[in-house]
Amino acid sequence: MKTRSSLTVVAALLGAALLVAPSAATAAGQAHEADTRHGRPLVIAHRGASAYAPENTLAAVDRAHDLGIDWVENDVQRTRDGELVVIHDDTLRRTTDAERVFPDRAPWKVKDFTAAEIARLDAGSWFGERWAGARVPTLSRYLRSVEANGQKLLLEIKSPELYPGIEGDILRVLRAEGWLDRSHVAGRLVVQSFAADSVRTVHERRPEITTGFLGTPEVADLPDYAAFTDQINPSHTSLTTAHIAAAHRLKGPHGRPLTVNTWTVDDAAGAVRVRDLGVDGIITNSPDVVRDALG
Repeated sequence: MKTRSSLTVVAALLGAALLVAPSAATAAGQAHEADTRHGRPLVIAHRGASAYAPENTLAAVDRAHDLGIDWVENDVQRTRDGELVVIHDDTLRRTTDAERVFPDRAPWKVKDFTAAEIARLDAGSWFGERWAGARVPTLSRYLRSVEANGQKLLLEIKSPELYPGIEGDILRVLRAEGWLDRSHVAGRLVVQSFAADSVRTVHERRPEITTGFLGTPEVADLPDYAAFTDQINPSHTSLTTAHIAAAHRLKGPHGRPLTVNTWTVDDAAGAVRVRDLGVDGIITNSPDVVRDALG
């Protein structure tokens, strides 16, 4: 009788814990709630604090941290030998010295270079001499910097049509770096893309992850998107109050209203304008300017 009684107590406690603790799927929809509950849009550092340090570098992540910005956004692409690297353009020309180091490799596509070759490139001098020697980080290295700073990540799958299967590659790296545990997926990670199929793939493979679609779907199509994405993230030039309200009326795959994060707003007046339209987040190269404008 004593053993049975003990088991009964344990079962009751476990049952109570299950009632109190949110499921992973429920927790996944909370990535923006705490940050926006006081009525101010979330401020997200675009490619890091890229007005002040070379975009998508570790220096830009650290600069955002120095400014007190929790959320950073980045872009992920894949090298010829399958390494994931953080860079916006699908070529290396604009933000590295690839033309000088590899003069015979035009058009300098990311997918045509190995990770070791890209690691040789200077990804900072184009932005200013003080940044000379900055490198194109691997996704793994980038995640470790974000983690060390206690920051949160809006990860963009860039040009997935160039990299078949990149969604699975990204999920493997996220898992290996500890970014798919409950604490990260509940409030520190969002995966987005301009490609609806890519967003849908991430949702189907890891439904606990918060996802975002970059673009401005027709209002009539929003219910279809709400089946696989938690966020609708349009350009600020396409925003209307009606479109934002239509998104907010719908619930995403985690049973929470869709959120709207707009890009890319870098001035105070623009920040106030999109706030007044009702956005939930603002993606910006100048996160301190936007934050201060929002009060």
